[in-house]
Amino acid sequence: MENQVVSASAGRQSVVSALFKSVYMQMAAALTITGLTAWFIASSPDLLAAIFSSRASVWILILAQLGVVMWLSSRALRMSMTAATLLFILYSVLTGVTFSVIFLAFTQATIATTFFVTAGTFLAMSILGYVARIDLSRVGNILLMLLIGIVIATVVNIFMKSPTLYWIITYVGVAVFVGLIAYDTQKLKNIFMTADTVDETTQKIALLGALTLYLDFINLFLFLLRILGGNRD
Repeated sequence: MENQVVSASAGRQSVVSALFKSVYMQMAAALTITGLTAWFIASSPDLLAAIFSSRASVWILILAQLGVVMWLSSRALRMSMTAATLLFILYSVLTGVTFSVIFLAFTQATIATTFFVTAGTFLAMSILGYVARIDLSRVGNILLMLLIGIVIATVVNIFMKSPTLYWIITYVGVAVFVGLIAYDTQKLKNIFMTADTVDETTQKIALLGALTLYLDFINLFLFLLRILGGNRD
């Protein structure tokens, strides 16, 4: 009996490890696609001008991003793995297009430094979320409420243009997404612990997990870029 328990535990851990490997590989691939897309467009002034030539094109790009991520988040489990993966790739490309403008506002050295700081922070907090024995669900609920507050405050500050509110949003944003990385990692681990095998359903869940952590990484990067970055002279 004891041997069976040990064997079952080892098998479950193997499934969890395989699914997390899938999560991080898909997330890394998405970040690579986003970075290469942003760099490619930023290196072509004509292409950059064509994309951001009008307010209408910018709004179309933003709405396309929102539409793809909302469709993927809500329908991933009902579509094929291939379709879900293609949508994730499409979202990564669209995010790269919008990110291309940061190469005009910040130096490449600043962007690279911020990326490595974000990556280090992400690694530390994801490990913390994985090994933490305390339940982070209550903290996660608070962070999600704060995130809603950040969104509302950001919209309000578009009209107020308050530097003080801008920096409050920035520092609170960093804290929120640092916490969400740990929370989302633990949430994924708890879900994966209930899986008996790696099949198409669990692979789709892993893809959604990769999307969630990708969004955490991207948003943390943007908030840290505000702090660590300096505008081009």
